[in-house]
Amino acid sequence: MSSSSDHPAAGSIPPSSSSPSAPSSPPSVRSFGGGKVGAPAVRILGTGRYTPEKIVTNVDLEKMVDTSDAWIVERTGIRERRVAAPGELTSDMAAAAGRMALEKAGISADELDMIIVGTISGDMPMPACAAFVQQKLGAKTCPSFDLSAACAGFLYGLTIGERFIRAGGVRYVLVIGVELLSRLLNWEDRKTCVLFGDGAGAVVIGPNDGDGRGILSTHIFTDGSLAGSLFIPGGGSKEPVSQEVVDKRRHLVHMEGQDVFKAAVRNLSSASQAALAANGVSGKDVDWVVAHQANLRILQAVSQRVELPMERFFINIHKYGNTSSASIPIALDELLGEGKLKQGQLVLMCALGAGISWGSALIRW
Repeated sequence: MSSSSDHPAAGSIPPSSSSPSAPSSPPSVRSFGGGKVGAPAVRILGTGRYTPEKIVTNVDLEKMVDTSDAWIVERTGIRERRVAAPGELTSDMAAAAGRMALEKAGISADELDMIIVGTISGDMPMPACAAFVQQKLGAKTCPSFDLSAACAGFLYGLTIGERFIRAGGVRYVLVIGVELLSRLLNWEDRKTCVLFGDGAGAVVIGPNDGDGRGILSTHIFTDGSLAGSLFIPGGGSKEPVSQEVVDKRRHLVHMEGQDVFKAAVRNLSSASQAALAANGVSGKDVDWVVAHQANLRILQAVSQRVELPMERFFINIHKYGNTSSASIPIALDELLGEGKLKQGQLVLMCALGAGISWGSALIRW
């Protein structure tokens, strides 16, 4: 197997390389959410997830591109990923995850005041995927819209939903992260095709009941100077769909892995530190880290910088790969399903995606 530096792994670095230099103190940020631990206004009422049945293993990929199971596992932690069935749509997956979250929250679809869908792989360019989700859930007329922050989409959606509830007039919001990236990948590009998988995760959020549990704060950021590090160049107004765009595969995901890796380690660490600082707590106070599952080595580097042991990171990247905006809510629902997350525990979330956009959230469960 080739060891060329253009091999996949979302900015993987050779084992002998040193990790990026440690960041300075967290940047000044605008905090979205409660300012102090113990005084949240909004909490997560229910969680849900959906992943397709089809599993594509690293061994399967060995037959498609110049790679190996051992190489992918060593540099990313990924062993397999899920791929949507023919005819299965982004909105189908989103609705399935949303339906589960509603059931667990004890909320009916017609009680929803808003539906927010974080995705860059909707059913079609127009209308929003959220409109189809609303229809498939049987929800009443309510604001339903998509947002595009790629892997950070769920945290952006959580931030917006929390602020609407906090402002009043909105009681229950369904926030979904969903991606069907298997149809936006070049399956001959070993830099990207080994990384991503399909799936959906969802939460229902609503007012807390005064017991001190809920969303303590959220923090979201974008640095547009890195927009060219992870993008789909074709299909928009800059490069409208044409035969040339398709032939050159400009309508598919392109990535500069090393740039993304370095940005992820630096910004996930600083955003995590910002969330802790905003609430007057330290890494020692955190019970669980539910982070975007992009690359195991990124999470290991963040663990060192934020001084949080890896035992507190919930890891499922080996099963699903990088499901982008769906990653955090899928992991959160699995953590709950395994009975590991207990009431009153402190949960730190962080994610980074195209834009480059990233964010964090601190939650008292």
